[in-house]
Amino acid sequence: MVITSAQFITSAVKPSQYPAPAFPEVAFAGRSNVGKSSLLNVLVNRKSLVKTSKTPGRTQLINFFLINEALSLVDLPGYGYARVPEGVRRSWGPMIETYLSKRQVLTCVALIMDIRRTPKAHEFNFIDWLVERDLPCIPILTKTDKISKSQQIKQRSAIAKLLGMGLEQLILFSAKKKTGVANVWRAIDRYMKDDAVPS
Repeated sequence: MVITSAQFITSAVKPSQYPAPAFPEVAFAGRSNVGKSSLLNVLVNRKSLVKTSKTPGRTQLINFFLINEALSLVDLPGYGYARVPEGVRRSWGPMIETYLSKRQVLTCVALIMDIRRTPKAHEFNFIDWLVERDLPCIPILTKTDKISKSQQIKQRSAIAKLLGMGLEQLILFSAKKKTGVANVWRAIDRYMKDDAVPS
C-alpha cells in the first residue's frame, strides 16, 4: 500500500470516546514489548507516528490512527507486563474486550508475537476469544532480525504447530530491516470489506 497520509486521531478508554465509525478498522494487539509500535510506524512509513518506548506497558489507552483518509489502524494496550500497576492491568482487559466486541467497523485483528518467545496462555486465550466472535486474526511474528534464518524457520514451525496454524499464516516481520510489510498489508487487504463501514 502506498501511504499518502497518516495521522493520530484520538485516544480512548470507552466507546463514547471512540471516533465516529466512518472507516474500516484494523486493531493491533500483543504482549508488551513485542514491537507493536515499531511495526505500526514501519507499516505507515512514518518514524514516530506511534510513540515507541523501551519501557514495556507504556501504551495504556486505545489509540486510533487514520491512514490515507480511508482506513483506521487501532493500537491496543500491550498485555502481560507485571510492572504495570495492578489496577491499570485489571482495567485493560474490559477496555480491550469492549472495543473488540462492540466496534462494528472492526474488520480484523493483528496479533503481534515475538518470534523468539513461545506463545503462552494469553495468546491461546486471545485467539480462542477471536474465533468465538468470528473476528479474523492476522498472526505476525516480529523481531526476526534478532535470530538467524535457520532459527526463524525452526521457531515459525514450532509456533505454527502450537497455535494449530499453517506456516503460511504466520507473517515474519522485522521493523529494523523493514521486511514483511507487503505481506502484512496483503493480509489486511483480504479483510477489507465494503460492508465494514455503516451506510
